[in-house]
Amino acid sequence: MDADEDRAVVARQIGREPRAFRRVAVRCPFGRPAVTEQSPYDPGGEPFPTTYWVTCRWLVAAVARLEADGGVERWTAAVEADPELVVSRARADDEQRTVRRELAGGQTGQDGGASLELGVGGSRRIGSLKCLHAHAAFALARPGYELGDRIVAELQPLWPDRCCTDSG
Repeated sequence: MDADEDRAVVARQIGREPRAFRRVAVRCPFGRPAVTEQSPYDPGGEPFPTTYWVTCRWLVAAVARLEADGGVERWTAAVEADPELVVSRARADDEQRTVRRELAGGQTGQDGGASLELGVGGSRRIGSLKCLHAHAAFALARPGYELGDRIVAELQPLWPDRCCTDSG
């Protein structure tokens, strides 16, 4: 797929045109976009703090089920109780800031660059994870993120038996 085809598939997956789409970061086993990489700013300079975004309908639904089952609270508590996860989260937040600054290429958008300092999922500080989708997307796009890998491990099966994008 070329970039225009990818963008069209992502628009179909999320039900609207993507705001700050850069590229597909992860594909599902069927070759369709599963996680995309966003620019730190949309074309109008508005901050877009989530660098990696889950677009695969199967994964979106799987993470939503995990969140609905108390996953945000459970994983927030797990991070508070496990020093390894604290370190993992801090490293991912640092990596996120580095990636965002690189992707911005010197642009500071309407916020003067403030959003370039946000962690995974746009977090300003360590605490509640806020959204497991962002942590799962980061883990899939940037392998080695222990907290995200553990969250993703709960999304079993990770992929459907057939392409969810093509089937509806």
